[in-house]
Amino acid sequence: MTDKWTPITVGRMSLPHRLAMAPMTRSRAHVDGTPGALAAQYYQQRASMGLLITEGTQPSDDGQGYLTTPGIYTDAHVKGWREVADAVHAEGGKLAIQLMHVGRMSHPSNTPRGRQSVAPSAIAPGVEMFTATGMLDIPEPRALETEEVAQTVADFAFAARRAIEADADAVEIHGANGYIVHQFLAPNANTRTDEYGGSVENRARFAVEVAQAIADAIGADRTGIRLSPGIPMGGIKEGGDNDEVYRYLAEQFERIGLAYIHMLHGGNEQLLADIRERFSGTLIVNRPGRTREQVGSDIEAGTADMESIGVMSLSNPDLVERLKSGAKLNAIQYDKFYGAGAAGYVDYPTLAEA
Repeated sequence: MTDKWTPITVGRMSLPHRLAMAPMTRSRAHVDGTPGALAAQYYQQRASMGLLITEGTQPSDDGQGYLTTPGIYTDAHVKGWREVADAVHAEGGKLAIQLMHVGRMSHPSNTPRGRQSVAPSAIAPGVEMFTATGMLDIPEPRALETEEVAQTVADFAFAARRAIEADADAVEIHGANGYIVHQFLAPNANTRTDEYGGSVENRARFAVEVAQAIADAIGADRTGIRLSPGIPMGGIKEGGDNDEVYRYLAEQFERIGLAYIHMLHGGNEQLLADIRERFSGTLIVNRPGRTREQVGSDIEAGTADMESIGVMSLSNPDLVERLKSGAKLNAIQYDKFYGAGAAGYVDYPTLAEA
C-alpha cells in the first residue's frame, strides 16, 4: 500500500516522501519585496518536508496586496530567493515559489505606488484588509482592459522565469483563496462580456493562459497550480454549478502537462474525484483542519498522491521526525504568524533543541 513515506517523483522533482509544506503568508519581506534576512533560515529549517511551497509571492507591482510580502521580478528579489533556494537545497529539500497576484484583494496603502487594484471586473470583495493604519475596507478595483489581461499573463511568465533563475525547482500558480485567478473563475467576481467572461471556457481562459505561458517559459514539468473550489474567501461565492469550471480546468491542465494540481479541499468529494480522474499528474490535497492522526489518510485511500501541511509544519521545523517518532508537537503561536521578526518564525524548537 502507498503511504505518506513512499517516495514520489513530481515533474522534475524526486521527493523522499509524500508530504509537502503548504504555502503560508508570513509578511516578513523588506518593503521592496526582497525576502527578509531570516527567510533562508525559516525554509531551511523545514527542508525535511521534502517539497516546500513558499508563501505567496507577487509577480509584479500590481500583484501586491498585503504589507511586506515578497516579490520575484527584480534582481534583488532573485538574489534573495536564491539564498533561500540554496539553503533548502543544502538540506536536501525542493523549493516551489508560489506566484500570487492578488487582483482586487489589495489596498492602495499597502502597495508600492499607492495604486488602485486591478481585477476581472470593478467589483469590490466586500471584506476588510489589514493595513499600516489598521483594518480597512477594500476599495473597488479597476477592471482590466482586454489587452491588459495579456500583460498580466506575461507578468506571470516573467516571474516564473525569474524564479527558476533564483534556483527554485518549480513554481506554483496561486489560483485559489479569492485572488486574481480565482476571481476570473467566479461568476460573482467576473461579469466581463469579452472572451474572459460568461461561459465556462471564457472564465477559465485566464487560468489556462497563465498555466500555458508559464509552461512555455520554464517547462510544464516545473509548473503546478493551487485551486480552492467552493472556498468562500475574499468575497468569492461559488455554488455547485461552478464545479464544471474546475472539471474543465483539470482537462486543460492535463493537456498542458502540468506537474501537479494542489487542491485546498472544501469537502466536495465528488469534484475531487472528478479532477483526479481527469488529471494524470500529481494531485496534492490540503484539507483545512487536518489533525495529526489524519495525516496520510488521503494518500492511503488513493484520493491524493500527496498531502500538504500548513500550521503543523510552521510550528514544527522537524515535523517529519515528530510524525515518525510520535513525539509531541509544539504549541502554535497564532499571534506571531505575520510580521513579528524572528519570534514565531525561526524560534520554534526542534526535538534536539527541546
